[in-house]
Amino acid sequence: MRAIWSGEITFGLVNVPVKLYGATRSHDLSFHQVHDEDHGRIRYERHCEVCGREIDFDHIEKAYDDGDKTVILTDDELDSLPAEDNDEIDVVQFVPDKQIEPILLGTSYFLEPVGRSAKAYVLLRRTLEDTERTAVVTFTLRTKTRLGILRVHDDLLALQTLRWPNDLREVDFAPSRSKISAKELDMSAALVEQFSGEFEPEQFTDEYQAQLQELVDAKLEEGESVDTDETFGEEHTEKESEQSGKVISLMDALERSVEKRRGGEESSTGSGSSKSSGSSKKSESTKKSGGTKKSGSTKSASTTTQSGAKESATKTSGSKKSTSKSGKTSDKKSGKKSA
Repeated sequence: MRAIWSGEITFGLVNVPVKLYGATRSHDLSFHQVHDEDHGRIRYERHCEVCGREIDFDHIEKAYDDGDKTVILTDDELDSLPAEDNDEIDVVQFVPDKQIEPILLGTSYFLEPVGRSAKAYVLLRRTLEDTERTAVVTFTLRTKTRLGILRVHDDLLALQTLRWPNDLREVDFAPSRSKISAKELDMSAALVEQFSGEFEPEQFTDEYQAQLQELVDAKLEEGESVDTDETFGEEHTEKESEQSGKVISLMDALERSVEKRRGGEESSTGSGSSKSSGSSKKSESTKKSGGTKKSGSTKSASTTTQSGAKESATKTSGSKKSTSKSGKTSDKKSGKKSA
């Protein structure tokens, strides 16, 4: 487990160094969206509604809209707020366990004692347990000031967030005023008694997720799946390679060139011409300036990545179209020019 926060529990003059860990995790299967025709992944991009460009996270700032005006808040302004640097879990009150309203409870965390001696940690835990009290605390996590409680969980101290009182909504409907007879209450109590028992959370399972996992496993076994790499478009693959700053290997460059060429020929129109980024043009019909250049020798070319590194790639013998500065092309065969 990786700690997501470190600081101190403070009450009075007592400081308890601790590390904070997430106490829960999701067991749900994670899905993403794909196109139903070609199974390509659907992605959401950050586009500016003014200039229409895709924006990197480095150029995105937070803003508050009050309905008529929008206030822009920079990262420096947010970092200057005092709550940003608070690394203490400050105990403000000890209350009876039963006074905590369950509807206010939020995310749970485990607290690990830090340092050679955990005596202060054990002392606080034992005190809460013996007095049947819960510590109400305030702390800052991920730039937000939060309200929470400290309580005992087995041999650990657990921190659980609380919603602020004004987070609860006020209902706009009235409770039912139906009359209940004594006989109905007795029958209801008897039914409750039949279902009564000790709470054991381990005996409960998420049947939907279990059946969903069975469905996924069955489709995998029956071969009803596609290669994950095929769900990413060619443009996305090249962009990832450029952003990573890694030099594309010779084999990758050759394979991509072949795939681009193959895809361009299959999607070509009646004109017989197709365009493919990074690969040569091939024309079946006569152009105003026409001809291809054939060479039986092998030439070396270089591929430049985003980081500026160049990689030598070998172009095998075949047809290559070269264009002169004047826009005309020449066709050489066996060292002779052809019109």
